[in-house]
Amino acid sequence: MDSRFLQSFIAVVDCGSMADAARRLDLPPTTVAQQMRALEADVGCALLTRVGRTVRPTVVGARIVEHAREVLKSVENLRSAASATELPAGPLRLGATPTALMGLVPPLLRRWMSAHPAVRVYIEPGTSSLLLDQVQAGHLDAAILVHPAFAMPKTCEWRLMRSEALILLAPRDMKVRDPLLTAAREPFIQYDRKVVAGKMADEYLRGHGIKPKVRFELDGIEQIAQLVAEGFGVSILPDWPVLGPPDARTRRWPLPPPSPSREVGMVWLRSSVRSPLAAALSELIDSR
Repeated sequence: MDSRFLQSFIAVVDCGSMADAARRLDLPPTTVAQQMRALEADVGCALLTRVGRTVRPTVVGARIVEHAREVLKSVENLRSAASATELPAGPLRLGATPTALMGLVPPLLRRWMSAHPAVRVYIEPGTSSLLLDQVQAGHLDAAILVHPAFAMPKTCEWRLMRSEALILLAPRDMKVRDPLLTAAREPFIQYDRKVVAGKMADEYLRGHGIKPKVRFELDGIEQIAQLVAEGFGVSILPDWPVLGPPDARTRRWPLPPPSPSREVGMVWLRSSVRSPLAAALSELIDSR
């Protein structure tokens, strides 16, 4: 059985489309279709079925998909162990939150390309909680995310990259004498309270006896910043990094201490055939 056929099978299941799977794998759709026919002939039964415009696994296909993932992981670990270089075989599978992709990741990737030009990087965006689960399951080699409100699992390594204090973000032309008074009086854009920093902001305001006039609540720092820039209100957010100059339409105001901070860093499994890849990346981190 060709492991590439299993890779294509998983891609089709994940994408729900032969064409989308082909784009992900950078293969012609006809090649993916041929691989699926060959795989079905090898196992002796149909693995995929078409429902309207969507391709879904059959009952048998659904039963073997997780087994197929495990087989591919074993094949990847075998290649890593047999690598002729000091590092396991690539690619480095790196997860990152959208905010990290906009600020912390690009400089780190430049250093990686300079230090390890032969090892390509596959980047998976996602939320911090999802990425941590992916690292623990072995689907990602490392992830750059926000430290959860609980202790990191003992199976994981953690490297702090940045500590981000909460700030008040307001339109630049707004007169702010007291950030807390501004947060109480102006229309407020609440950072989602289901995420770490959103919960921090909510608890901070409550601790000061402030109940803001919430106009919107959403996850996504860049999206909230855009709403603030457009004049929809103010928000309390982590002091996140950006590439290039900050938006001239907004201004960041420090909050009265003690202001809570969220920690952003890299997490990876301690004991894994592929952990040297993550360790090599962690050595390139410029902690601040």
